[in-house]
Amino acid sequence: MRITKFGHCCLLIEDGGARILADPGVFSAGWESLRDLSTVLITHLHPDHLDLDRLPAVLAANPLATVYADPGSVKVLADNGIGATAVNAGDILDAANTTVEVFGDTHAVIHHDLPSLDNRGYLISGRLYLPGDSVSVPAVSVEILGLPVSAPWMALKESVEFVRAVDPTIIIPIHEKVLSNTAMVYSLLEKLKPADTQWCNIDDGKPVLL
Repeated sequence: MRITKFGHCCLLIEDGGARILADPGVFSAGWESLRDLSTVLITHLHPDHLDLDRLPAVLAANPLATVYADPGSVKVLADNGIGATAVNAGDILDAANTTVEVFGDTHAVIHHDLPSLDNRGYLISGRLYLPGDSVSVPAVSVEILGLPVSAPWMALKESVEFVRAVDPTIIIPIHEKVLSNTAMVYSLLEKLKPADTQWCNIDDGKPVLL
């Protein structure tokens, strides 16, 4: 599996014949020029996961790409002239012969005065789990975890407890663009993660093989 990060929570996952773009949002850059995409995965409606301004041009340049998203995002995408398939927990998707299993229900609570949103997590090829904005632990073994490190809906201790509960082999830190000092948070997470879990911080735009 070849993974390229484009900042925050936007990843390109290449596995077999699949080229899967996940969560192309407003805090991410570089994904606009991608071609030969097979699949686009959206976890939820927030703009840092779904850039409605740049996505149409990317999809126009990738006419064979299928878009999968939570039901709330599907409605908004349709309002913007973009066709997408709604997915729910338990769905199994075929992304160019790469299996994507769907998890999740709602976005983590930011504050009880704010409305809840749909959120979907994706397990790609049985290896890489992308949780969106949720720290619900999937009831499966996870080899590679996209770990949210900071957000309005979470504290550092929740990130620590999430990675300890999932206990992956490898962590890729994501959702970092809300931080002014990533080094401080990353150092704490490296210290507090499970001892046998590998920390894999990916420089934006530089692919890694896992």
